[in-house]
Amino acid sequence: MIKFLVENLSSTNEELQTHCASAIFKCAEEDETRTLVRQYNGLLPLVNLLDNPSNKELLVAATGAVWKCAQNLENVAAFNKLNTIKKLIGLLENNQPEDVLVNVVGALGACAQTLDGRQAIRENNGITPLVNLLTGTNQSLLVNVTTAVGACALDSDSMVVIDRLDGVRLLWSLLKSPNPHVQASAAWAISPCIEHAKDAGEMVRSFVGGLELIVSLLKSDQSEVLASVCAAIANIAKDEENLAVITDHGVVPMLGKLTLIRSDKLRKHLAEAIARCCHWGNNRVAFGAASAVAPLVKYLKSPDEDVHRSTARALHQLSMDADNCITMHENGVVQLLLGMVGSSDPELQEAAAGTIGNIRRLALASEKASMAS
Repeated sequence: MIKFLVENLSSTNEELQTHCASAIFKCAEEDETRTLVRQYNGLLPLVNLLDNPSNKELLVAATGAVWKCAQNLENVAAFNKLNTIKKLIGLLENNQPEDVLVNVVGALGACAQTLDGRQAIRENNGITPLVNLLTGTNQSLLVNVTTAVGACALDSDSMVVIDRLDGVRLLWSLLKSPNPHVQASAAWAISPCIEHAKDAGEMVRSFVGGLELIVSLLKSDQSEVLASVCAAIANIAKDEENLAVITDHGVVPMLGKLTLIRSDKLRKHLAEAIARCCHWGNNRVAFGAASAVAPLVKYLKSPDEDVHRSTARALHQLSMDADNCITMHENGVVQLLLGMVGSSDPELQEAAAGTIGNIRRLALASEKASMAS
């Protein structure tokens, strides 16, 4: 069927073209379909359909098909060769209806997952129209535009433009949205912005009430919001001054409560946030008091190596407190970490060995103390 649909994208009948593009838009939710569209040479005719902005139905179908097909990285490489990003940015500046904009921005966000895609968006002056869309009200459009801006922020030169246009402040304001999908996508976008801004600590501090707002989102009942906020907090906590502020806002007991939730996506970012937050004051002890240590040990049984890495980092930080070492040992952490000391991942290896070393030192100190008495 995909071969038939692709062949008829080049039909002279616009209604037939619209139906075929629309069918690809719906079917390309699956990666197998995205690959078939490329293999049957369907990307070029899809891109050619973007040159007909007067037929809105056809444009909605074509931009939607491009968006879904761009979620395959090989397709993104092909789209870049076809000058697709320049055409998509042109549509942003052409007063298009929101259903077209949702698809166009979705496609740009997908293309921005690659280095070449981000570069093409910046070189074709796509950052400004994207940031301008952050002030809209269409929820689907906001989800896509926050995703696109966040992906563009991975490029340092693009981040300079985003910062100059006050894009990070606009993203932060979207954390107040009543829509959890918008909240989550805004929080995911904030993380790379903090990571790649020139003076991230000062930028974050300039948002009045911003730190209190992001900590308050740890009360959300949506797992995606929690994961995205934990990822943002892990980046915020790299700055000591901001870490002190979020500690004052009660970030430690709130993170501690989340350790009981069973979601590997959340666990990865939660453990990273805990590891970062341990670098301030009495936070290591406070995590122990919040009963966060024992649940973290169970994370090491996850099949996800990313969870292992961030959890081992968190346990290494927490193991610098004697009471936490005792809790870890009682919950069987040594046996779980021993296998990870031989990991091919140097970060995981180092954190696992460091944790075992801290527990061992505590045990030796206890032995010496008991012998002396």
